[in-house]
Amino acid sequence: MKFARFLVALVVLALASSVATAGDPSPLQDFCVAINDPKDAVFVNGKFCMDPKLATAKDFSFSGLNIPRDTVNKVGSNVTLLNVDQIPGLNTLGISLARIDYAPNGGLNPPHTHPRGTEILVVVEGTLYVGFVTSNPDNRFISKVLYPGDVFVFPIGLIHFQLNIAKTPAVAFAGLSSQNPGTITIANAVFGSDPPISPDVLAKAFQLDSKIVSYLQKQFGGNNK
Repeated sequence: MKFARFLVALVVLALASSVATAGDPSPLQDFCVAINDPKDAVFVNGKFCMDPKLATAKDFSFSGLNIPRDTVNKVGSNVTLLNVDQIPGLNTLGISLARIDYAPNGGLNPPHTHPRGTEILVVVEGTLYVGFVTSNPDNRFISKVLYPGDVFVFPIGLIHFQLNIAKTPAVAFAGLSSQNPGTITIANAVFGSDPPISPDVLAKAFQLDSKIVSYLQKQFGGNNK
């Protein structure tokens, strides 16, 4: 009986350790360049991997991240994400990179989350007001104004944003702790889902009139009439 209990405890500890270390898997070789052709390839972490002997510098590089992006849109920002789809050599390495351009006077990277990665952001140009909200029940809002050279961390899964509060364009670069961190933009997900969430649900959740909910769904691409 004692041995059985010890064995159960050992299994529970092993499972707990497995959950605690969950995330992008650690590579068991130098690299695993992602390819789309399954012929003569191995499937690892959602991608097929080419023979390492066939890898070249182009599999690990990207050019043009110094070029300003167009920010003429509803929110006044443009995110250029470099994940495993843009740099195949990132496969299994657990990191990605983004350039974010912000229009003057209110360019916004709207509230969003990265379900699979923590973000560390460095401001290169401009002045950004940034922040994130902690999880329930506290929902504590942590924010700061950043200037060129300043760095800020957004913990994995938490809602966060960046707003350009200067009269000039702003640029920031962000590193993320996943080869494919994912992005859930809150307003788009809630009011622009396909098919749409019932207005009754959203009206009660946000304490809004159902007409306002229907209006917001139309603004974000929902199909409710």
